[in-house]
Amino acid sequence: MSEPVEGHENDDAVTDADDATSAVGGSPWRGEGGQIVLAATPIGDAGDAPPRLVRALREADVVAAEDTRRMLALARRLGVWVAGEMLSFHEHNERERAPRLVEEARAGRRVLVVSDAGMPSVSDPGYRLVDAAVAAEVPVSVLPGPSAVLTALAVSGLATDRFSFEGFAPRRPGERDRVFGALAGEQRTMVLFDSPHRVGETLAAMARAFGAERRAAVCRELTKTFEEVRRGTLSELAEWAADGVRGEVTVVVAGAAPREARLEDHVAEVVARAAGGERLKDAAAAVAAETGLSKRDLYEAALQSR
Repeated sequence: MSEPVEGHENDDAVTDADDATSAVGGSPWRGEGGQIVLAATPIGDAGDAPPRLVRALREADVVAAEDTRRMLALARRLGVWVAGEMLSFHEHNERERAPRLVEEARAGRRVLVVSDAGMPSVSDPGYRLVDAAVAAEVPVSVLPGPSAVLTALAVSGLATDRFSFEGFAPRRPGERDRVFGALAGEQRTMVLFDSPHRVGETLAAMARAFGAERRAAVCRELTKTFEEVRRGTLSELAEWAADGVRGEVTVVVAGAAPREARLEDHVAEVVARAAGGERLKDAAAAVAAETGLSKRDLYEAALQSR
């Protein structure tokens, strides 16, 4: 361990660092009114709350919360007294409340929007409000923080370079099968939320649509005392979760393996484009660029098929 440095130079360095932190930490929440700020809240451990969230809760004129009781409970854990007006803002009243919140900001008030956990507007209320604010030219900004999507992706053990967020898994079996059938060829890693009581059915449906051996991870109670990450094939995880699990659940599924393009599957497309007015060589070149196949092979196969 290094020894602490004594002297005024070290004190000045600390002061400068504090000033820099203050300057960075003050943006975009600088205390002025006339803006709407979406603030991420902890997904489990209250200690993950960013310092700027604490300041924003203390200074906001209006706090729009998905669940006001949960928001006040979080504020107590953070040692914050919320002095501003608190409004409920959830999926059932978002359309009705959005115009009022926009007008509050236009009147110069500081409007803070929080959901129960994570980032507002990501499978939580907020999208309609942002849309209305943009249309009214009211400034909108974000206080970033915890995200169940990124946390689960990071610990899943699956590819993170490209991913898609699919929201909540469909509840009804027919819709679930239709949605997963459409996603079967998705090559990006997929992240979705699900109910702990339905996750076994969801995993079984994905095993049918994606294949039993597709790799996946079920992340439960992220950042909480009983955090658990189960990794395996979809069939293994479906069996494990058949009777349901406890807690908040995020599922991460590996993307489909790239499918190699076959010449015979794309010759008809070249012929059809040529029939539509393109030169055969141009049609072959365009299909080759889309599929990675040989332009010459496509051209010659199209000629032979005529």
